[in-house]
Amino acid sequence: MQEVKRLENAAGLSFALSGEIDSKNADEFYQEVMETYRVQPSDVTFDCAALSFIDSTTLGTFVKILKHVRTDGHALKLINMQPRLKKLFVICALDTVMEIS
Repeated sequence: MQEVKRLENAAGLSFALSGEIDSKNADEFYQEVMETYRVQPSDVTFDCAALSFIDSTTLGTFVKILKHVRTDGHALKLINMQPRLKKLFVICALDTVMEIS
């Protein structure tokens, strides 16, 4: 199960992610983020402190979101990423196209 919570008092769009995002719920995650983004296009930050699992489908979903955000001239940032999850982004060289901390 995953939860995407919009953080209201943050600059741009900021979401706190928790639980697991995988092939079963990646489309739902994408739709929820993009619905909000379409209303308020701006930089997007994902706080991943409570995110416990992602798979390759989720990596692709982050890339899809990144493409929309960059097309509009904005940035995407992943913060508070657990080291074992960050390793997946590094292995796929996604740390070279999006900010990950």
